Amino acid sequence: MKAIFVTGTAGSGKSMLTSKILEYYQTNGVFASVLNLDPGVESLPYRPDVDVRDYVDIVQIMKQYDLGPNGSMIMANDLIATKIEDIQNEIHGVNPDYLIVDTPGQIELFAYRASGPFFIQNIDASEKTNIFLYDGTMIVSPSNFISISLLATSIKLRLGLPTINVMTKTDLIPDKIDQVLKWSSDPISLEEELKTLEGETYSFATDILRTLNIGEFAGDLIPISNLTGEGMVNLQATLSRIINLGEEVED
Repeated sequence: MKAIFVTGTAGSGKSMLTSKILEYYQTNGVFASVLNLDPGVESLPYRPDVDVRDYVDIVQIMKQYDLGPNGSMIMANDLIATKIEDIQNEIHGVNPDYLIVDTPGQIELFAYRASGPFFIQNIDASEKTNIFLYDGTMIVSPSNFISISLLATSIKLRLGLPTINVMTKTDLIPDKIDQVLKWSSDPISLEEELKTLEGETYSFATDILRTLNIGEFAGDLIPISNLTGEGMVNLQATLSRIINLGEEVED
C-alpha cells in the first residue's frame, strides 16, 4: 500500500482534492480508498472507507472533559495517535493499493503536535508522500505567497515526507495564475514585487525569500481547479514519478 497525505491550511480544499484524486484512481481502475483523519468535520465530498470519527467523538470529549471547541479539537487530534492500531487494522481490512489521507482542517494540530508525525511514521505503507495545498485565493500578494511557502517548508520539515506543492482554487483567480507561477519559479521577479513593502517589512520578507530558496522548493507548483479538474493530469504524473518511481497507473 502507498499512502498519499493531503495537507494545507483550513479551507484550502483538502477534502475536495482528496475526492478528485480518489475519482481519478477509480476511473483508471486502481483500487484506492480514503482515510478521513479530521475528527471535527461535519460533511465530506466523498465517502471515507476508514473514518477517525468512528474512534474519536468530539462531542463526547467536550462533555467528558468539560472542554470548549478548541480544547476538544486538540485532545481529539492527540487521541488519534492512541487509535493507530485500530485504524491500521481497518485499513488492512480494506487493503487498498493507494490510501489517500485527508488530514485535519487545522494543519497546526496535525503537523506541530506529536500525534501527526507519529501517525505518519507508524502508518504501514511501502511509500508515503505529502501534497501541500497553496490556497490560490491567499497567495495573490507577494508577502502572502512567501508566508505560505514558509509554512509549506515548515510542514515538510515536520512531516519528513517528499512533498508536492499544489495551488488550488485556480478557477477563482484566473488572472493571477501566471503571476503566481512566475513567482514560484523566478525568485528575482518575486523580490522585485516586494519593493512595494516598506522598511523592516521589506527586509524581513526578502531575507525569508532568500533563505527559503523558493525557486528550488516551489518551482514545481501545480495549479489545480477542484471545480473543473484542470491540472489533475499534471498532479497524477508527479505522484507517479514520486510514489511509483515514474510508473503510471494503468487504465
